[in-house]
Amino acid sequence: MTTSPYYQPRQYEPATFPSMTAADPALPVVVVGAGPVGMGVALGLAHRGIPVTVLEAATGVSFGSRAICVSRHSLEVADRLGFGEELTRLALPWDGGRSLYRDVEVLRFRMPNEPHAVRPPMVNVSQSELEQVMADACAAHPLVTLHWGAPVARFTEDDDGVDLEVETAAGHRHLRARWVVAADGGRSRMRELTGVRLQGTSYEGRYVIADIHWPCDLPAERTVWFDPPSNPGSTVIMHRQPNDVWRIDYQLDPGEDAEAETQEERIRARISDHLAWLGHEGPWTLEWFGFYKAHALALDSFVHGRVLFAGDAAHLVPIFGVRGLNSGMEDAETLTWMLAAVLGGVADPALLDTYSAERHHAWEQNVANAGKSTLIMTPGSHGHRVTRDALLALATVRPEFNHLINPRQSSATHARCSPLTVAAAPGTPGLLPGDPVGDRRVRLADGKETSLDQVRGRGFLLVGFGLDPAATADAARLRDALAAALGAEEVGLALVAPEADVPPFVPELDDESGELAAAWGARPGEVFVVRPDGLLLARGPVAGHAGLPAHLRAGRPAAAGPSQQAADAVALPPAEAAREAAWLALSAGLDAVPAGDREGVLARLALLLADRVGTDDFLAAVSTAASTR
Repeated sequence: MTTSPYYQPRQYEPATFPSMTAADPALPVVVVGAGPVGMGVALGLAHRGIPVTVLEAATGVSFGSRAICVSRHSLEVADRLGFGEELTRLALPWDGGRSLYRDVEVLRFRMPNEPHAVRPPMVNVSQSELEQVMADACAAHPLVTLHWGAPVARFTEDDDGVDLEVETAAGHRHLRARWVVAADGGRSRMRELTGVRLQGTSYEGRYVIADIHWPCDLPAERTVWFDPPSNPGSTVIMHRQPNDVWRIDYQLDPGEDAEAETQEERIRARISDHLAWLGHEGPWTLEWFGFYKAHALALDSFVHGRVLFAGDAAHLVPIFGVRGLNSGMEDAETLTWMLAAVLGGVADPALLDTYSAERHHAWEQNVANAGKSTLIMTPGSHGHRVTRDALLALATVRPEFNHLINPRQSSATHARCSPLTVAAAPGTPGLLPGDPVGDRRVRLADGKETSLDQVRGRGFLLVGFGLDPAATADAARLRDALAAALGAEEVGLALVAPEADVPPFVPELDDESGELAAAWGARPGEVFVVRPDGLLLARGPVAGHAGLPAHLRAGRPAAAGPSQQAADAVALPPAEAAREAAWLALSAGLDAVPAGDREGVLARLALLLADRVGTDDFLAAVSTAASTR
C-alpha cells in the first residue's frame, strides 16, 4: 500500500497438531485468543511453571493501531511478564494533551509524573507491535505453545475439565484442559458457544479511526478538537505514534451514512481537510482504518464453570480514557496468580469467583469514568449535547469549567471491595488495602538505586516499617508461611528503618527522608502486604496478618453488588463536584421534557436560580452566558 515504515505483522503457518487421546493427561490451561490479554495470561502462568496452550483463530497478530495507549501500570505488567524492555524501546512516551473548542484551547492537562516514577504515565505504540513483542516472548518461553489458525469449533465441559474441538489446517483436533481462559476479544466465539451475553449500555456515537504516515513536527500529546472548522459538528482526536505514524479518530454526525463515510476516498478527504486546516500540507499516506462505537458492557460473571473470561471477551469499555487494553492487562495479571494457586491445589476454586468479583468491579470503576468522558466526547442525547456545547463555550472564558472536559485518562483500578482484601482500621491514612501500589524509585541501604518492583519481583512482597526484633522475626515467619501456602508464588520481605539487624537476603530500603513512609501513610510497626498484581492486600501490625495464608488458600465466594459502587467515588473538590452534579442533572432534565418546552425549562430554571443568588451575580452570569457563543 505504501513504502512508509508502517508496521507489517508477521504471518505464521496454520496449526497441524495431533488430537489428544483418552490416555493423555489433560492440559493444565488452554487460552483461547492470542491478543494482549490471552498472551499475558499465558506468560504469567508460564513464569509460574505452568504449561499453557494458546489457540488463535488468525494466522498472525492484529493489523492496525487499534489500542495505542499503554498506561504506566501496563508497562509495569509488561516488565513482570518479561517483555517490558522491548516494548519500551518501541514506544513513544507522552504525559498530557490539549482540548480545543473550534480553534480556542479550553483544556491543557498533564498526567501525574512524579520524580520517583520509574516509567512515563503513558506510551503510544501500535497494538500490532505490542502483540508481536508478546508473541515473540511466548515463542521464546518453553512452557508456552501457541497454535495459529486454530479456531475453537465447539466445547463441552464436566466437573474435571473442558473438551475442545479445534479446527486446524489438517482437520478437526481434540484437546482436553483442566481450565480454559476465554480471551478472544469483543466478538468472542467462546462467549457465543457458552451462551452468555454482555449486558450494559451501547452509546450512539460513531467514530472513524485511521492511521496515517505523516512526517511533521507536532508534539506527542493527545489533541482533541470539538467542532473544528475542518469538520464542523464533529470531534477529531489526534495521537502521534512512533515512526511518524498518527492515529486520527473523528466522529460521524448522527445523520451521516456510516457506509458512505467509511469508504477510503471519503476518509482521505476528511483527513486532508483537517491537516490542511492545521497548516501542515505535506504528503501523507493512509495506512489503515476502521470503525468504532462506544460500549459499556460486561458479563454478569467472568467465571462459567471451567471457562474463565478476560479482557474484551468479558467486558467492553468506551475508548475514551484508553481503558480497554489497560484493564485487560489488569485482568490477565489478577487471573494469572489466582488460577496458578487453584491449579497448584493450594487454593480453593472459590478464589476464581473473587477474580470475577474484583474485575467486574474494576469494569464498573472504568465505566464510571469513561462514561462521563463519553458524554463529553460523543453525547448521545439532545440534553447531553446541549450541555456539552455549553460547557465548551463557557470554558473559553471561564476556565473553572474545563475540568468537566478532562478525558480522565486510564489509571490502575482498586480492589477495596474485594472479599479477599483485608480492611484497615477506620481513619487509616495513605494507602488502603485494595489500592494499587505503583512502582517507584527506591534506594537500598548500601546506596544502590533500584525500584520497588525490582525488589518485589513477580510475587508477593511484605514491606515492614520500623519493626522491632520480635516483629522482624514474625515478618520473616509470615513470609515463609505465605510461600508455603502459595507454592507457585515468590514471596519477598523488605524492611524500612528496622530496629534490629536485617536477616540475610532481606533487602533494607533507605527511607531516611521519610518519603516512602509518608506516601504510604506508614507507621512504625506496620507491615504492608503487596499482591502479585500490585494491589495492597493488607496493612497493619504483623501479628494481625497471621491468618493471611489460610485466607488466601480458602478464597472467598464473591458477593458483588451495587453497594460496591460507593467505593468508586472520586473525592472531587466541592466546587468541581457541584459543577459535575449540575451538568449531569441538567442534561437529564432536558432529556426528560418535551422538545417544545426545553427553552421554557431553561428560562424557569434561570429564574429559580436568580431567586437564590445576588442580583449582581445573576446579571453577570446572564451577561456571560449571552455573550458566549
